[in-house]
Amino acid sequence: MKISLTAFVSLDGVHQAPGGPEEDTSGGFTQGGWSVPYGDEDFGRFMTEVFDRAEAFLLGRRTYEIFAAHWPRVTDPADPVAGKLNRLPKYVASTTLASADWAHTTVLGEDVPERVGQLKSRPGGELQVHGSARLARTLLAHGLVDTLHLLVFPVVLGSGRTLFGGGALPTAFTLGGVRTTSTGVVIHTYEAAGRPEYGTYALDPETS
Repeated sequence: MKISLTAFVSLDGVHQAPGGPEEDTSGGFTQGGWSVPYGDEDFGRFMTEVFDRAEAFLLGRRTYEIFAAHWPRVTDPADPVAGKLNRLPKYVASTTLASADWAHTTVLGEDVPERVGQLKSRPGGELQVHGSARLARTLLAHGLVDTLHLLVFPVVLGSGRTLFGGGALPTAFTLGGVRTTSTGVVIHTYEAAGRPEYGTYALDPETS
């Protein structure tokens, strides 16, 4: 399977609590819900396209608990998000979650990178990661992300956890597409392309 990560970030790279004030207040973060004012039809259309490609989901514990409290109550099977989340397999990367009541959920437990690597080796389409900031950083640190949908919102927050913190594995990506929503969210799609290459702009002393 191919792992795709869909991540919301501010202009200054903050990834923490885009969906609501109480989503993640760790570290004293008080600006949760910063992405909500930018939701529009373009944003919804893109997210529907992403969920249409899902064959399974890989979630961090916090994101799983937020999703599990909401999406099982959306019972319309035609809903493009709820229909997929309620029906497809879900894997939770957590060492503290003892059990999961949401149907089709498996708790991965210890050694998440190894377990995720085993999932990647299975045949199939997209294993999707949504939000799940700590898990996203772990996957990036181990080079496990194949496709990155990076949604950059036109807001500077000044504080909060960032997606690309220290420890990310140096990785080159190729740009697969760009679109902009009516509210100014720029959606970049990148495909992992191995290790970065390096060069220099310095003039060769023999030719200068």
